[in-house]
Amino acid sequence: MSTTSTTQMIEAFRLEAGAPLFFASNFKTGPRNIHTSELVEIDIIREDEDIAVPVPNITAGYRNNERTKYVNKGFEPAVIKEQLTVVVWEQLKRQAGMNPFESPDFAAAVGEQTLSGIRVVSKKIRRTCELMSAQVMQTGAITIPDSAGATIYSLDFGVRATHKVTTTAWAADGSTGDPLGDIGALSHVIRKDGKRRPGRLAFGNGAMKRFLKNAAVQAQLDKTKLNLGALDPANRSEDATFYGMVWIENYQYELWLYDAYYKHPQTGTLTPYLADNKMVMWSPNARLDMSFGRIPKMAEPEGRAARFLPSRMSIPEIGIDLQSYAYFTPDGDNLVINLSARPLAIPTELDSFGCLTVF
Repeated sequence: MSTTSTTQMIEAFRLEAGAPLFFASNFKTGPRNIHTSELVEIDIIREDEDIAVPVPNITAGYRNNERTKYVNKGFEPAVIKEQLTVVVWEQLKRQAGMNPFESPDFAAAVGEQTLSGIRVVSKKIRRTCELMSAQVMQTGAITIPDSAGATIYSLDFGVRATHKVTTTAWAADGSTGDPLGDIGALSHVIRKDGKRRPGRLAFGNGAMKRFLKNAAVQAQLDKTKLNLGALDPANRSEDATFYGMVWIENYQYELWLYDAYYKHPQTGTLTPYLADNKMVMWSPNARLDMSFGRIPKMAEPEGRAARFLPSRMSIPEIGIDLQSYAYFTPDGDNLVINLSARPLAIPTELDSFGCLTVF
């Protein structure tokens, strides 16, 4: 019922949750990484740092070199299926931000609800990709539970134990622990096993605080002495802070603090992608792959429903490949949108990263 008061409806506000890609951005989606196969395989050829050994004399025969050996690995991507239902009769109700005295535009309202739902689901899938990537770089394995706590998808890539190190605790007040020595030791393991020069360190909140409290670290960052590092924090994304650069032994590192969270499917609590007590080291030049398998369909989306779908759902540049399918229920009252993806973060250069548990 209208009264004598007047009301101005201002623009609606939508609080959107982010979908960080800090770890996932290291996993690239090339043209061959989007496929229709059940499994994804990769052939890995490894070189070692052999030298050419001289022969006894000029008349001796040549030493043979073997170049045909490779290792084949196959993996099954996770399967994600999400559904949206847009009920036409609900569009009679006032939508967020809508003037209550305007007649509803059914087609416009359905289109807006559909696009809004697709945005929400696509960010859920991107968060899953980030979680996969973060788990791989911390543990070498992926484990995703459902709402009941049962592991619904798991895959262990077999990262060597020497790349997952629990250190002597880095004290909160900096009095104990050897961050520089621990980082230096892990860097040598990565260099020997992975043939790569490590160059980035990402810290959980607690690990970063303890790292910066350490007296040896503070001396390393003191520019009035050897000038082996400098802190110059900068926000380069919503959830990752670039802290600066530091030399540790013979490698220079970017320092990152990563403070992003996802809602745990079972507990409902906000859980950090990078655990509070961990530090991840990796080579920015290493090859890591993000693969997307397609889910085959017998038919195209229903023509009347297809007009509500976006024209493009695959954007390899940001690591997303989302398939959509739409149809109306027989009574025409509901528009059903099915969204699916089969993502997998693959640590192709398995020895190019490592993780320290510091307390």
